[in-house]
Amino acid sequence: MTDNLELEKTLWQAADKLRNNMDAAEYKHVVLGLIFLKYISDAFEELYKQLEAEKAQTGADPEDKDEYTAERVFYVPPSARWKWLQGRAKLPTIGKDIDEAMDSIEKDNVSLKGVLPKDYARPALDKQRLGELIDLIGSITLSKGGNGKGKDVLGFVFEYFLGQFADAEGKKGGQFYTPQSIVKILVDMLAPEPEKRVYDGCCGSGGMFVQSERFIEMHEHRKGKISIFGQESNPTTHKLAKMNLAIRGIDAKIELGDTLMNDKFPELKVDYVIANPPFNVSDYNINKAETHKWKYGIPPTGNANYAWLQHFISKLAPYGTAGIVLANGSMSSEIATEGQIRKDLIENDLVDCMVALPSQLFYNTQIPACLWFLARNKTETNKFRNRTNEFLFIDARELGSMISRKQKELSDKDIATISDTYHNWREKNAETAYNDIAGFCKSATIEDVRKNNYILTPGRYIDFKEAEDDGVGFDDKMKHLTKTLKEQMQKAISLDNDIKNNLEKIGYKL
Repeated sequence: MTDNLELEKTLWQAADKLRNNMDAAEYKHVVLGLIFLKYISDAFEELYKQLEAEKAQTGADPEDKDEYTAERVFYVPPSARWKWLQGRAKLPTIGKDIDEAMDSIEKDNVSLKGVLPKDYARPALDKQRLGELIDLIGSITLSKGGNGKGKDVLGFVFEYFLGQFADAEGKKGGQFYTPQSIVKILVDMLAPEPEKRVYDGCCGSGGMFVQSERFIEMHEHRKGKISIFGQESNPTTHKLAKMNLAIRGIDAKIELGDTLMNDKFPELKVDYVIANPPFNVSDYNINKAETHKWKYGIPPTGNANYAWLQHFISKLAPYGTAGIVLANGSMSSEIATEGQIRKDLIENDLVDCMVALPSQLFYNTQIPACLWFLARNKTETNKFRNRTNEFLFIDARELGSMISRKQKELSDKDIATISDTYHNWREKNAETAYNDIAGFCKSATIEDVRKNNYILTPGRYIDFKEAEDDGVGFDDKMKHLTKTLKEQMQKAISLDNDIKNNLEKIGYKL
């Protein structure tokens, strides 16, 4: 994994140099489109060679599209294969060649229709730099020694580049990308199992699904065993999601459309909801939305947070669970109907766990965020203990570390600390017994929540963590502090005099 990360960083630095004056939002589609093209071409070439080698025994035709469909591999026509395109990388017609390649791939693969970028021939795109970018991406498989490993690397590169473009785009980047540490914590806490259904009604570029699939692959050594459903309102981001999932070999039903106003899966019930809806959206006309979802109260027109919560609850199967990212205000807001809706969610025992997150985790906002974990049924099962009218509160605000001047990230250790606490609290045969930890977590009852007027902010419930005694007496501390303060005040007087003298030298007197 470390080798992969170094490769990804090196590739990003090289690709970013080729960007020239192009805006990151525009350049994103140029680069990601080429990485996707390289991926499907590599997968095709691998199967092509296998069919060619077996031709004498099986009579298989390496150019038969059905051979590839049967193996869930995209068929790539001759003029779209990477080797052919890379041979033309230095020609001035390379942009037109790529557009035609993308078009021919879409014609031969119905599931990719309308998904691939086809604007490489535009005059504004420097063809020399485009050729250099093709050579750069062409090196990925070689750097891992072939043997099919390059395709896995391409998947990591695609995901890494999505994150880097989100960072480069700033606020707009958050519309298509949820930081990996947030996705990991949601997936680790929900722990989706094989043969289950997962849904995200605002799926962005599909990161939640990539992590869900990876979770199952790591823990169950299987792949392709969960059913995935998603919806995304932004047409460009919808295409990114399709490419991101295809490059991982993940089969999913991803629909285009505004989820709250036009649900593409009206009858769907799922085992897991994993979502990061846009925070505090104020331009929804809730009265025109599908009102059968507002079982716990009509959300205010000025904020969609409680519309999203109720929409996701409506998707849960009888024992379904959900992990949702929302702004901190959702835990305590009394605006219009929000306080009453939150009360009804609590009294109907739908809330399982609340997590307060550190600041600066997101690319697009500095608004403090939290995680809502909802459960349709908290009674005892084979795996979980009876948690009826119990709630877990976790305050993770002190976790995480800065990875750049403006960005914080939760480490794998941080994520494990949070998710293990949740699992120990709700599971019958947890590896470690759950205990409240001052300053970090608290198991509360519905009576506790009622006393706090149904506010779900973890700090209301978690015991105060006492400061460690450093062994220095109060009198000694005060002497040290007053001495330091005196020195700083004297320094301030000295600096003020220096400023006055400097101003007088240039003809100005205070």
